[in-house]
Amino acid sequence: MKKIKAGIIGGAGYTAGELIRLLINHPETEIDFVFSTSNAGNKISKIHQDLVGTLDLKFTDTVNPDVDVLFLCLGHGNSVKFLEANTFSDNTKIIDLGNDFRLEADKVFNGKTFVYGLPELNKDAIVSANYIANPGCFATAIQLGLLPLADAGLLGNDVHINAVTGATGAGTSLSATTHYTWRDNNFSYYKPFTHQHLGEINQSVNQLQSSFNSEIIFMPNRGNFSRGIFATIYTDYEGTVEDAKALYEAFYADAKFTFVADDFLHMKQVVNTNKCLVHVHKHNGKLLITSVIDNLLKGASGQAVQNMNLMFGLEEILGLGLKAAYF
Repeated sequence: MKKIKAGIIGGAGYTAGELIRLLINHPETEIDFVFSTSNAGNKISKIHQDLVGTLDLKFTDTVNPDVDVLFLCLGHGNSVKFLEANTFSDNTKIIDLGNDFRLEADKVFNGKTFVYGLPELNKDAIVSANYIANPGCFATAIQLGLLPLADAGLLGNDVHINAVTGATGAGTSLSATTHYTWRDNNFSYYKPFTHQHLGEINQSVNQLQSSFNSEIIFMPNRGNFSRGIFATIYTDYEGTVEDAKALYEAFYADAKFTFVADDFLHMKQVVNTNKCLVHVHKHNGKLLITSVIDNLLKGASGQAVQNMNLMFGLEEILGLGLKAAYF
């Protein structure tokens, strides 16, 4: 069987690096090109140095318009610009890892309709889609914590969220808050109440529970670790914790990567995997939901490959049997 030819745009960043690692070990794909204007002509292993001895491919500043699937690993707002400047075959499926097409208002571009690519929410639509808007990392963790409640119509009050992400969530470009001396032994919040992922979170919640009109209050934090997201969510809940756990287990019964855990969670359970683990806890009328993911895998490149598998009729878990970096 002919392998799926993949092209990657924006190949020097963290998400592209993870995507390359996944695709070179995927049994049904081969990388046709990795596009990076700033690194054209250099070996990919010069930037992604763990690939020394594994991959001899070089970055390029030209594209093959006939690849089977195109992954856009560009900074937010740059996918539209790239697609306006470059034309691809009508048979090329596109998966955008940026935020350009995630919202309903932005999902149609040049006759292409992008489907929001959260498999636990939109699996049937993803299977028949040609264009996917891959969810954000915080959005993935938070939605997977909220969707069972929304599906049951049980979100009746404000939702409070506190979530922390690792340094890779900020990308490879240095800034005042990504230098080691600032990040090490440090902790801070950023974009309080206004994070850009709130739009897609609210959109998905309302997709399942159109009557929800309370506020989702989100406090994003920076942690002094490299990768992972640990999200805690709480809201009013009248049922028992056993009711809540049964609700979550039923909602995720057919999910390939999202699981309801019996015990309190920690990030090492999911780092280096495409898993999301969810745990529920009840206290004085409040339901606490904990959701943990790897921001670069389930929150980005792993989910992109999961979507690719669904789009091409492959087994959903193919190429994603990853072991947690537990110790």
